[in-house]
Amino acid sequence: MKKKKTFEKLLKERLERITKAIELKEPDRVPLFDPGGHLIAKYSGITSYEFYFNYDKARSAIVKWLKDFPFDSSFSSVIGAEGFVFSVAFSNYPDIAPAIRFLTGPMHDVLGDKYTRWPGRELSEDIGSLQFIGGEYMKPEEYKYLIENPIDFINEKILPRACLNLEKPGSQKTNATLLRLGIEAIKFLGFLQSTAMDLSNIGIPSLNVTFAYAPLDFIGDFLRHPTGVMLDLRRHPDDVKAVTEALVEPIIKVALALKPAGANIAFIPLHLNEMLSPKMHDEFYWPTLKKVIVELYNQGMKSLVFFEGDYTPFINTIKELPKGWGIAWFEKTDIRKAKEILGGHTCILGGIPISLLISGTPNKIKDYVKKLLEDIKPGGGVILSSNIALGLTKEVPLENIKTLINTVKRYGKY
Repeated sequence: MKKKKTFEKLLKERLERITKAIELKEPDRVPLFDPGGHLIAKYSGITSYEFYFNYDKARSAIVKWLKDFPFDSSFSSVIGAEGFVFSVAFSNYPDIAPAIRFLTGPMHDVLGDKYTRWPGRELSEDIGSLQFIGGEYMKPEEYKYLIENPIDFINEKILPRACLNLEKPGSQKTNATLLRLGIEAIKFLGFLQSTAMDLSNIGIPSLNVTFAYAPLDFIGDFLRHPTGVMLDLRRHPDDVKAVTEALVEPIIKVALALKPAGANIAFIPLHLNEMLSPKMHDEFYWPTLKKVIVELYNQGMKSLVFFEGDYTPFINTIKELPKGWGIAWFEKTDIRKAKEILGGHTCILGGIPISLLISGTPNKIKDYVKKLLEDIKPGGGVILSSNIALGLTKEVPLENIKTLINTVKRYGKY
């Protein structure tokens, strides 16, 4: 009779498995990441509103989920919306900046931000997902001010325009809002730390993650809206280039803020890349994103980049990065093609279509995953997950998750 492994041994095995894959080696088997998502709330019998606004319930739900569905690691603790603009605003204060990388539900209540919509607030309580809608909070003629001093401009102009409770800098209301934001940031950090500890106690390692951003995405997401920045690329190209260059330093400052605490992977979600032609990508998008990734690598930090959309037209640019620079998480890019091009250079993440998990039968999932592993696991440097971050929607049948885990355990061995 096999002796049951202790959680301590499982924790060590999973961490070593992930580390070897990132280092482009062959571990004992291919690691499997939990992408997170709203299925976790449903499984624990709580609403989306409770998942986003009650840290204790969210923590219990995440731990229950990963205890019953033991992935090798998880992104499920990400229960917030894009909030990198706040981190950049406080990038000169490394003790503050990382704590407000993500906007949580309670932070949304404090700030009254216009960037996001939430279950139980602007949306119904159990709609399933928050919404990041962005917005236009800067006019094209203001690029010159952003270029001169991006941090001051964001604090003095952008945040007051984007947040109802920060509309009058220096007012009692604004000062009280900033104090309340600090209190909520402390609560959120406590949630992250306690959740990570709870998961380690059941043998699930949490990645030591910090955060960065593509400079052009920052403009599109938080300042000009994607539509605005796409027009600016043609009408104000020099201004756009100058701003992306000006944003590199504060973005790197935010990413390095957690390095003293042991963070060694910077998560970078890409958004505008699929909207760009190869020429536009190579001229406006890639140069400053590359600078961020390379500088972090030089500082001893790898990057985890979520290449949203189909990155096939630009995939060869990734080979411009140093070998072993980090992890490429692909959404629509053919992961077999990605492994063929980037194998031995870049760790590949993804490969499981969320549509298959939603509508496929267990047999279809087993057949798909088995064949995928046969094709991409040789040589190592591969981690499986769904092709969408936070992609486990409430429609995914639980038996499909069980099948996915069991298939990787059986056929992912080296």
